[in-house]
Amino acid sequence: MISALTDYTGKSAHGDLSHQAILLLKKLISIPSPSGDEFETADIIQAYLENYDITTHRLHNNVWAFNRYFDKSKPTILLNSHHDTVKPNGAYTKNPYFAQVTDGKLYGLGSNDAGGCLVSLMATFVHFYNEKDLCYNLCLVASAEEENSGKHGLSEVLPHLGDLSFAIVGEPTQMQMATAEMGNMVLDCTCYGVAGHAARNEGTNALYKALTDIQWFASYHFPKQSAFMGPVKMTVTQINAGMQHNIIPHECHFTVDVRLSDCYQPNEVLAIIKQNTTCSVCAREGILTASCIDSIHPIVRTGAAMGLRSYVSPTSSDQGWLSIPSLKIGPGDSARSHMADEYIYLDEIHQGIDTYINLLNGMIYCLVNNPA
Repeated sequence: MISALTDYTGKSAHGDLSHQAILLLKKLISIPSPSGDEFETADIIQAYLENYDITTHRLHNNVWAFNRYFDKSKPTILLNSHHDTVKPNGAYTKNPYFAQVTDGKLYGLGSNDAGGCLVSLMATFVHFYNEKDLCYNLCLVASAEEENSGKHGLSEVLPHLGDLSFAIVGEPTQMQMATAEMGNMVLDCTCYGVAGHAARNEGTNALYKALTDIQWFASYHFPKQSAFMGPVKMTVTQINAGMQHNIIPHECHFTVDVRLSDCYQPNEVLAIIKQNTTCSVCAREGILTASCIDSIHPIVRTGAAMGLRSYVSPTSSDQGWLSIPSLKIGPGDSARSHMADEYIYLDEIHQGIDTYINLLNGMIYCLVNNPA
């Protein structure tokens, strides 16, 4: 194991920023921050920024800041990632709240999703904070309640940020460009029957009624399919019915996870579902819409010039709250998110900071030479 004082390898072009970012991430890992209970990690984030003489703002457990020489006449770029986590699953073999470095990997809950992205974006913000002649403003937001699409997360902060031109959203993408992201809608469905004794041919089995609807969710194909994002995807993920073994269940509840493309609005998808099923369908709050950024946007062109590839992300994030163009990109690997013994490579954080800084610097060049 490498100690906290020696785990910086010097592989980043911005060595001290990388070192401080890793120390910050270790602090964040050590404090439990499940969605809705991120007060202490918000305190740590504020203290980190204020140590650089950065004025911070806070709403609930969301923390944000603007660059020192903010100019209302210039466009503003949002840098956003989240500091809440899911709860650790039962398969963990390591302490999820102990930041352990082994073989270049930093283990701990939230290290990959999305602590590495957050501290890399914070280091990037610090790097640009005192520059006087930026072509744009920067707004950093460390948001809460991303994992549960909570009402006290980024969506509640956005009205306080003023006009935003576009956003970089930090999520683990192996520092490749997710230029589109599927939206997400969660449905609570209920089928109703009539209770009866299981030994006699009595009642109406709500579970059997639900099976018909569940089969429809499993097999239905929406007529319109996005050439870029692919089809709308529906998956039944939870089911619950019955009181005891000898009673016909009079209700069956099940949950459906719907991944939305840019071909349909959420209300259109909901209408099609209700037309084709017999169950009661209720969409939960916090619907995330699909998002897409044009391939000729300066940030995408800059990333392509740097050799970064583009792809469509199947997972959702705070990007779904944004009505402005946004690019999802960050260190780490989405496949490690929510896994037991979650980790991120230290080199991925070094690379993340360098790439974020180079993207913003390169975009200036792109804007100056291709102002249209």
